[in-house]
Amino acid sequence: IPWRHNCVIIDQVKDRPTREWYIRKTIENGWSRSVLELQIETAAHRRVGAAQTNFDRALPSPQSDLARDILKDPYTFDFLGITDTSNERTIEKALLLRLRDFLIELGVGFAFVGSQYRLEVDGDEFFMDLLFYHTRLHCYVVIELKNTAFRPEYVGKLNFYLAAVDDLVRNQTVDASTIGLVLCKSKKGTVVEYALRDINTPMGVSTYRTALPDAMAGVLPSIEALTEELQALQSGDPDDIGPDH
Repeated sequence: IPWRHNCVIIDQVKDRPTREWYIRKTIENGWSRSVLELQIETAAHRRVGAAQTNFDRALPSPQSDLARDILKDPYTFDFLGITDTSNERTIEKALLLRLRDFLIELGVGFAFVGSQYRLEVDGDEFFMDLLFYHTRLHCYVVIELKNTAFRPEYVGKLNFYLAAVDDLVRNQTVDASTIGLVLCKSKKGTVVEYALRDINTPMGVSTYRTALPDAMAGVLPSIEALTEELQALQSGDPDDIGPDH
């Protein structure tokens, strides 16, 4: 890895096993120096593989181990510039506007397929929050985004989506079983354990944080305002650009 990457790891990480972890992940993921610094600041070595899952029961080995290692807990969305009280649609839109940062936080191998992805089942329409494809596991990954604490009923809804994607979207001869992830604001371990205990489709539960204090959010432009400013800049009309930006 580049010398400056080595300097970052030596300066910011004190114990040898953790340094070796960041070296390996830098090589595997091709992290730039700024991404490496961000991963160290957010303690990625503690978060990777920390999600609660049923992979050991729902997936064969070694796929279960590989699947566990692609999930984190918690996910850090500090780059969004929104508060913890933002609703699900606001968070989802913000993630799509910062898709590159979102993909970096998800980790290597995630390819974006769509948001509010439409499924038609027996004449009814259903819309999944986020759909990805993992290029290393060769499977679809469904993410349900919640701005509340984990609730057991989230598992039932996600289980329905996984079954539908397996039948309607997945290539049966090429793709592995679809994996699901509930992303929520907080969770209680025992509640998650009970909710996943008798579920046979592979899924996990993780938390996320946006981490911007409400007081700071009040002085920053909203995602909608930033989008309008960007559109104005692209149109080349200076009269459409707000005086404060």
